[in-house]
Amino acid sequence: MATHGGAAAGRPYELVVFGASGFTGHFVAEEVARVAAGDELRGSLRWAVAGRSRDKLEGVLDKAAERLGKPELKSEVGIILCDVSDPSSLADMAKQAAVVLNCVGPYRFFGEPVVKACVDNGTSCVDISGEPQFLEGMYLKYNDKAAEKGVYVVGSSGFDSVPADMGVLYTRDNLKGTLTAVESFLTVKSGPEGYSIHDGTWKSAIHGLADQDSLRKLRKQIGHKPLPIIGAKLKRRGLVFYSQEFKEYSIPFMGSDVSVVKRTQRYLHTDLQETPVQYAAYATVGGIASVIKLMFAGLLFFLLVKFSFGRNLLTKYPEFFSSGHFTKKGPTQKQIDGSSFTMTFFGEGYCEGQDPQQGKPNVKICTQVKGPDAGYVATAVAMVQAGVALLKDASSLPKQGGVYTPGAAFSKTKLIDRLNKHGIEFSVISKSEA
Repeated sequence: MATHGGAAAGRPYELVVFGASGFTGHFVAEEVARVAAGDELRGSLRWAVAGRSRDKLEGVLDKAAERLGKPELKSEVGIILCDVSDPSSLADMAKQAAVVLNCVGPYRFFGEPVVKACVDNGTSCVDISGEPQFLEGMYLKYNDKAAEKGVYVVGSSGFDSVPADMGVLYTRDNLKGTLTAVESFLTVKSGPEGYSIHDGTWKSAIHGLADQDSLRKLRKQIGHKPLPIIGAKLKRRGLVFYSQEFKEYSIPFMGSDVSVVKRTQRYLHTDLQETPVQYAAYATVGGIASVIKLMFAGLLFFLLVKFSFGRNLLTKYPEFFSSGHFTKKGPTQKQIDGSSFTMTFFGEGYCEGQDPQQGKPNVKICTQVKGPDAGYVATAVAMVQAGVALLKDASSLPKQGGVYTPGAAFSKTKLIDRLNKHGIEFSVISKSEA
């Protein structure tokens, strides 16, 4: 059984938000404060914020208190001083927590010391990385040790890739029969103020694309056999295509969703003998003008990212090279309030009693995951609910600890219900039998 019932139960804090004073961290700290005051926990949650500067961490708590209309939070929330470049300070933090919510990215540079400190000290941890190389690298290095210690290391628990990963499972659970393939389409809306993304994400993308060779090598090292394809083979779509469903142009989605969903499906197939679902992810981009703009920006990015001087340019001038989509300041509160996302899933499969190895798929389903601003609000909600699920749904987690995707860790927990209650809503749009 997980340590949350045992050793970690006696620790001073159930949740610690590490990197709480960073751009994403302060949304996460505010969300923990909101959840701590809410129905299920009603003031019983013991939690802390952690980072390098006491002043900044106090500032985060003051701002969160103000946003929640509370007089203050400092008397009920711990403050832990630690630094990602000082391993003994990370170990001290880990020893005080049952679960660490790690908000310090880019994870390819700063993620591993936190995972190591947590695993060494019997602490579970959650991160919001969308970097497959980091996520799969941690699996390779720490999965066995985490299993031995009975702790859960759950990566990609933000907007990358909780909606996609749990959305596929939700779709599977709502289809009568066997789901064999799913395509998702992401549509992001911004309000009149427009939108921008903090340049931390931009940096992760630069390094991720520059270093795809390492990811290939890493996957060779992990050495998984390809998953069997059950049911009709999912057709790949082009680099740009017109989507009849949305009446807009769409492109393959560049994020971590496909790699995360694939890892979940592998776990469910090998450990729980479930039928693996084929998956492809796309994003709608709008009319032809948007497509042309995007292609020029993309070409420039791909050319520059291969050279160190190009990466330096991209890193130095995010606004210029992303035509304003990425900024050093990140979005304003107004931009965040005006933004939302919808992820639509089109699934196909075989009705009950029909062998998915035979013939054409004969049932279809369409589901949706909708939520607030993807980059920061939905990411904070997803991360915090993943942490709460580790604490409250411990008996429904995988029997063994390990390094897991959200879908692998939480497929049997109440995570989808928790997300539904906190503004990330899962629904069935339509079902049809052929």
